[in-house]
Amino acid sequence: MSDVATTVWGSIQGREITFPMEVAEMNAATLLFSVPAAAAARLLPGDDFEVVEVAPGTAQLVVALCDYVRNPWGDYDEVNLGFLARPAGAPAEVVGSFVYRMPVNQEFTCEAGNRVMGFPKTVEDIDVTYAADAVRVALATAEGPQLAITLPRADPLGPAQGVEAASYSYLDGVPHATALRMDMGTGVVDPAAVVVELGEGTIADELRSLGLPTTPDLATWGEGLTATFQAGQPLG
Repeated sequence: MSDVATTVWGSIQGREITFPMEVAEMNAATLLFSVPAAAAARLLPGDDFEVVEVAPGTAQLVVALCDYVRNPWGDYDEVNLGFLARPAGAPAEVVGSFVYRMPVNQEFTCEAGNRVMGFPKTVEDIDVTYAADAVRVALATAEGPQLAITLPRADPLGPAQGVEAASYSYLDGVPHATALRMDMGTGVVDPAAVVVELGEGTIADELRSLGLPTTPDLATWGEGLTATFQAGQPLG
C-alpha cells in the first residue's frame, strides 16, 4: 500500500470503502480492435460522451480481461468492454475510455462498482482457465455463453508499464471521470494467435454489430500487475 492520505467514501456490506483503491496483484489481457465508429456510438449510453475516431469512421474497442488476485474489493474476475472516448465537445487531445459493459463474478464488487464509481457492473458467470502456455476467459449470462477469448500467456519483455488514464461513467445519472493508473503487461501476443468466440445473446450480438469475431490489432498479457483507482469526480 502506498504511503498516501486516504479518503473514506463510506461502507458497503459492512466493509469500508477508501480511496485511493490499490490493487496489489492482477493478471490481465488487453486487446484492441478497430471497429465502425457508428456502431460503437450506438453502444455508448447518453449523450455526454463521444467515441474517439482513431481514423475516419473507425473507433477502437478495448477489451480487458482481468483476474483480480489481491484487491480490496475481493478476488474476482472481470470482463471490460469499452471504447476510447472523451466528454462530448472536449478537445481532440482528451482521450479516455468508456466501458459500456463490465461483467464480474462477485456480488460485492458489483455493488461497490455501481454505487461508488457508476461502473456498469453486473454479476455473470466468468470462467478463467490457465494452461501452461495459454489462458481462456469465458463469459456467460442467463442467456447462455456470450464470449470466450483464448490467448497465449506471453512472457514479459520487461517490467510492466504503468499507464495513467481516465475511465468515464455515469454515477446517479451524472457524468463522472475516474482517474486511474494501471499496469500494462509487456507480454506481446501475436494477434493471429488470439481466438475470439461468440455465443448467442445480447452481449454476443453487440460484439457482432462491431464486426467481431475478428483478429485484434494489438494484444498484450501480463501477470502480477498492479493498479490504483482514485475517487471519481463529476465532469463540468
